[in-house]
Amino acid sequence: MIPNDFIQTLLSRVDIVDVIERYVPLKKAGANFAACCPFHNEKSPSFTVSPTKQFYHCFGCGAHGTAIGFLIEHAGMTFPEAVEQLAQQVGLTVPRAAAGTESAGPRKDELTYLSDLLDAAATYYKNQLRATPRAIDYLKQRGLTGEIAARFRLGFAPDGWQNLETAVPDYGDKAMETAGLVIIGDGGRRYDRFRDRIMFPITDAQGRIIGFGGRVLDHGEPKYLNSPETPLFIKGRELYGLFQARHAIRDAGNVIVVEGYMDAVALAQQGVEYVVATLGTATTGDHVKKLFRQADRIVFCFDGDAAGQRAAWRALENALPALTDGKEAAFLFLPEEHDPDSYVREFGRAAFEELLGEAMPLSDYFIRELERRHAPATAEGRAALVTAAKPYFESLAAPVLRLLLKKRLADTVGLTETELAPLLPAAIQKPLLPPSNGPESTRRSGSSRGSRAPGVQAQTAAGPYLAIIRYLLQRPSLATSFVEASPKHPSREARALNVLLAHLREHGEPTLATGPLVEALQNTEFGAIYQRTSRLIADMGDTGEDEAAFLDALTRYRIFEQKFSQHQELSRRNDDQL
Repeated sequence: MIPNDFIQTLLSRVDIVDVIERYVPLKKAGANFAACCPFHNEKSPSFTVSPTKQFYHCFGCGAHGTAIGFLIEHAGMTFPEAVEQLAQQVGLTVPRAAAGTESAGPRKDELTYLSDLLDAAATYYKNQLRATPRAIDYLKQRGLTGEIAARFRLGFAPDGWQNLETAVPDYGDKAMETAGLVIIGDGGRRYDRFRDRIMFPITDAQGRIIGFGGRVLDHGEPKYLNSPETPLFIKGRELYGLFQARHAIRDAGNVIVVEGYMDAVALAQQGVEYVVATLGTATTGDHVKKLFRQADRIVFCFDGDAAGQRAAWRALENALPALTDGKEAAFLFLPEEHDPDSYVREFGRAAFEELLGEAMPLSDYFIRELERRHAPATAEGRAALVTAAKPYFESLAAPVLRLLLKKRLADTVGLTETELAPLLPAAIQKPLLPPSNGPESTRRSGSSRGSRAPGVQAQTAAGPYLAIIRYLLQRPSLATSFVEASPKHPSREARALNVLLAHLREHGEPTLATGPLVEALQNTEFGAIYQRTSRLIADMGDTGEDEAAFLDALTRYRIFEQKFSQHQELSRRNDDQL
C-alpha cells in the first residue's frame, strides 16, 4: 500500500502538462492547454489540461483525472507503475513497507531481471524463426506476413533440451525457472519449457514481455502451451495482443475477444486490429474491467461448439458486474466448422465485420440461454427460469439495463413486472437519509408528528453539501472560511463534506490542487462523490466564481443545517411526550 500522503506530495510536485505532453501534443488555450482527445476520435479539440487544478478533462467523452489516472488509462500502466514512473521523474522514492512488514513478493529489481530474461528469450526465438524455413512456411500457410510476425514478435523454439543456454547469462539461475523458461525434471536436470513450437510473446500494457504462448507446428499435445503464472504473469489479468491493439480499439470504439493467439494475429493480418485473446483461461472480471476502460463495446467471439458456448456463458457471468449503462457486451458465435482465423481467411475482413455488426447483444443471449436451460413451456420451467435468473440480477449493477432485462424476463415467464419484482433481488441502493433503527422509529412512522419537517427530505439533502464540496475541491483555500462545527445531517453528502474538511484541516494544504485532492480521497467511502463533483467542476470549466459565491453557498448551508437541527429537536420532544 502506497500512503496517501506520498500520493499527494507526488502530485503536488508533478506537472500534469509535462506528463501528458509526452503522449499528446498540447496547445496553449487561455489559462489551460488543449488537444484532440486521446480517448476518442474527434476533429475539434475538446480535451483540456489545467495546470492550476492539475487535472485533465474531455468535454466530449468525459474522460478526466490526474497525472496518475492519465498514465493508467492512456499508457495502460497499473497504479503502482504509474506512481513509480512519476516518482522517478521528480526524484522521489516510493515508500516501501516498514521492516518486518515487507511483502513476500519480489522486489522491483528482481522483476526487472525476470523481464530481461524473457526479452532475451524472445530475441533468441525471433532469430531462430528467421533461420527455420519449416516454421516460416507454416506461418505463410496460415496467411501471415513477415510484417505481422515482426509486429507481434513471433518466434520459434527449436527442438532440443537446452537451447536457451546460449541466449541467457546463466542457464542454471533459479530465475530461469521463476520466469517459466525452464523446467526441473527428474534428478534435478533442467530443460527448456518450450521446444519445437511457434512462439507468441505475451506483453503487458506497456509492451514488456511477461510470458509466452507456444503452438506446435504439426502434431503433438498440448496444442498450445503457455507460460506458468509467475511474479510477472497472471493469466486472469492479462490479454494477448492488447498492447498492439490499444490504438485500434480506441479508434473503433469496440474490442473483439477471441480464444486463441493465432485467431488474434490472423484477424490483425486481415486488418481487424481491435482484437485480443484470453490466455488459456476463461474471461475474468479483471479482463472485462480492463477492456471497458479501453472501449464501450466488447464482442466475445467464440467457436459455436459446446466449449465455445461454455466460454461465452462464463464471459457473461463476469461481464455483468462490470457493466454500466452506456457500456455494451455482445456475443458472436461462428459456424461450428470455423474459428475466427479460418473464417477471416476464407471470407475476408468485410464478411467478418458484417457478422460483428450482427453479434447477439448480452440481453438477448442471457434470455435465450435461460430459456434453453429452463424451457418456459410449463409452470415448473418458468419457475426454474426465474430462480436461475436471480443471482445474475443481483450481480448486475447497471440500473437501466437491469430494468429492461426485468421487463424481458417478465414477458418470457408470463408475469407482470409488479408480480415479478418481489421474486428478484432488489437493486442495491444507498439512501441519502438512512432509516432509523429501533422501536422509536416504528412509532414515529405512524405519527404525523414524527414525520420529517419540510426542507430536510432525503431528496433535498444533497444540494447544500454538494455545493460546499464543489467549492472546496475547486479552491481548497476556502476551507479557512468554513468555521462551523461538523455537519449534523446523516446524508452521504454531509458525511462526505465532513471527510473532506477533516482532510484539509489535518494536512493544512490550502493551496492543494483539485486533481491531487480528489486522488487522495478517492479510496475513501465517499470517493465516488468526489469523483462526480470533480467531473462537474471540469465540465463547468473555469467559471471565475470567487469567495463571495462560496459565502452565499455557505449561507444556504447554514440555513439547511439550522432547519435540520430544529427538526431533530422537534422529533426528540415528540418522542419524550410519547
